[in-house]
Amino acid sequence: MISKILLILAAILVILAVVIAIQPDDLRVSRSATMAAAPAAVFEQVNDFHKWEAWSPWAKLDPNSKVTYEGPASGTGAIFKWSGNNEVGEGQQTITESKPGELVRIKLDFIKPFPGTSETTFTFKPEGAGTAVTWTMTGKRNFIMKAMGLVMNCDQMMGGFFEKGLASIKSIVETAPKA
Repeated sequence: MISKILLILAAILVILAVVIAIQPDDLRVSRSATMAAAPAAVFEQVNDFHKWEAWSPWAKLDPNSKVTYEGPASGTGAIFKWSGNNEVGEGQQTITESKPGELVRIKLDFIKPFPGTSETTFTFKPEGAGTAVTWTMTGKRNFIMKAMGLVMNCDQMMGGFFEKGLASIKSIVETAPKA
């Protein structure tokens, strides 16, 4: 009897491992918003990590998070490091490419709660009198992340943060005094 139960449990674990292993390796989360501001004004909010505290949804999750900046004040080579509570974890972001008014590409290295590397890209496209902003994160999912994906929808979870961040940027750039 016990051997049958153990055999059934082993079979369930094997099936679960196979289901997890065949999940997609790639992670992609993307959200867009249109803002009544010039691409240069929106780009300025993203290209300078010092401005992120005003709009980043993660800054609001842990106002006591320790942050440091390295490298140039903005643009390629700028680095933002953080260490905070369980909701924000620990890691660093480095701007790897910066094209004024067009694109900001960031290498995102997570240390805690789980190590991992992703790429985040912001694109800015003129749209009428405003700007269409797209925030995208891509990366690879390891076995643990695939397993978590069976019970958590990363696109919905992360996408919600992206939507809040874009709404905050929109509020900032649309209420800023015009030059």
